Amino acid sequence: MSTTTVSGPDQVLENVLENVLIFLTSRHDRNSVSLVSKSWNRAESYTRSDLFIGNCYSIKPARVTQRFTRLTSITIKGKPRFADFSLLPQHWGAHFTPWLSSLASAYRALQKIHLKRMTVTDDDLALIASSFPDFKELVLVCCDGFGTTGLALLVTNCRRLRVLELVEDEVTDDDVDWISCFPMDGSSNLESLSFDCVESAINFESLEKLVGRSPKLKKLRLNRYVSLPLLYRLLIRAPQLTHLGTGSFSPPEQNHYENNRELDYVSAFAACRSIVCLSGFREIAPDYLPAIVPVCANLTSLNLSYANIDAEQLKPVIRHCHKLQVFWVLDSICDEGLQAVAATCKDLRELRVFPIDAAENAEGPVSEVGLLAISLGCRKLQSILYFCQQMTNAAVVAMSKNCPDLVVFRLCIIGRYRPDHITGEPMDEGFGAIVKNCKKLTRLAVSGLLTDRAFSYIGQYGKSVRTLSVAFAGDSDVGLKYVLEGCTSLQKLEIRDSPFGDSALRSGLHHFYNMRFVWMSSCRVTREGCLDVARQLPRLVVEVFRGDEEEGDERGDFVDTLYMYRSLAGPRADAPRFVKIL
Repeated sequence: MSTTTVSGPDQVLENVLENVLIFLTSRHDRNSVSLVSKSWNRAESYTRSDLFIGNCYSIKPARVTQRFTRLTSITIKGKPRFADFSLLPQHWGAHFTPWLSSLASAYRALQKIHLKRMTVTDDDLALIASSFPDFKELVLVCCDGFGTTGLALLVTNCRRLRVLELVEDEVTDDDVDWISCFPMDGSSNLESLSFDCVESAINFESLEKLVGRSPKLKKLRLNRYVSLPLLYRLLIRAPQLTHLGTGSFSPPEQNHYENNRELDYVSAFAACRSIVCLSGFREIAPDYLPAIVPVCANLTSLNLSYANIDAEQLKPVIRHCHKLQVFWVLDSICDEGLQAVAATCKDLRELRVFPIDAAENAEGPVSEVGLLAISLGCRKLQSILYFCQQMTNAAVVAMSKNCPDLVVFRLCIIGRYRPDHITGEPMDEGFGAIVKNCKKLTRLAVSGLLTDRAFSYIGQYGKSVRTLSVAFAGDSDVGLKYVLEGCTSLQKLEIRDSPFGDSALRSGLHHFYNMRFVWMSSCRVTREGCLDVARQLPRLVVEVFRGDEEEGDERGDFVDTLYMYRSLAGPRADAPRFVKIL
């Protein structure tokens, strides 16, 4: 029943709208609907059950609970993405506590909480458990502030918990056996359990019992304290798994025999016919990698980003992965390994190649040769993240032509201002080809030696680009002006170690209110330039801070970091001392 206070024709219209809007699931469509009129806004508010907040400081919690009265699921992001690269000082903020306080008093029916880059305390986890009797799903990505004590409180009291996913979190080891705190009576409703980031041993006997009485369990990601023989025992217990994080893919120091016979890992994987996603492989013993071959034919996702393996070790596995769509790997497989991927994985949609050694002077094991092979063999590619030490314009141009469906292109040439290593020319034409030929491109990361010409291409052709990341690249302020004046869809701008200054910053005054955030670190932006933006755009929150006081002194008038974001809440009240809000 509608809770609106209007009457007559308007009431009838809102009743009709509410019955229609319950079928509208896209948050972008719902946001558009809410802007049509006050009546549509009210109807959309009453029917919204799932809310996404891209910046925890963009709005006050009280405003959310006042507008949306029927939420059962909420997703909140906190710190800017560069926090992942240790470019954000500790204790910057993004505390979940004030949000939870409002949520707990307003939404007793809340079932799902997803958080990314936020500080979550043990008390927060305890309050979640005591406030939402039907709570079912908690996903924490790149979060910190809590430990195994909080996890124990959560799993003890959330008896209907179906999903607990801890992804790249910093979890304090309080020497608490949290796995044993899951309710042990009857069958469990658990569907997904991920704790690969927890750097402490777990009670394996309790985990084994939990898995055994969780018939609905589909996703299980283990930490490095679960060795191969222990994984074997879990696979026997849970052949219904679809997503598996293998933990430490190596035997323990003692022998891996049971009843005087070597464990048959191949048969254990063969029995798990439903597995479509494999990850983990921490502390891998490459000789055991062929054990996963029985499930390779059905894999759509394979994450080997912790596995230090070479091309010869990869080939016997990858040649069976004909259905693979997502592949993450270390560059230790070299160009030869990428050529093997290109020869087999014709349906590949996402590729990420991470560096095993990110030092600027290290010899890069992958290059334009591997990139070109992927572009020729994987024509359906939509997303790529590629770390390398050297690249050519020709290879990037070829990728733009061979993979026109690219939505995400992130090329990270490690080092400062590196040109085409064959011609010595800037990488302008390569990145220019990407924005020209890939019409669906929404996310772009650039690096290497780039002149203003490259940024003019981005401004002219990157009309769909929503996220742009720039590192160790750029020629002058004119380059950034091209971007801010030309990329009309730009929402997120991340720049580090680039020569852009106040003039470039001011060129975006017309667009900053339409963006989610701007991040500039180690650039040539001054405090006065930042103040000028703050004066002209009073509803924009402009934060400046220095991560290292000595470095700040060396940089003179230049601010170490500028972080600007749109907000309906105004300046935040929990800014630490090193943050100045202008």
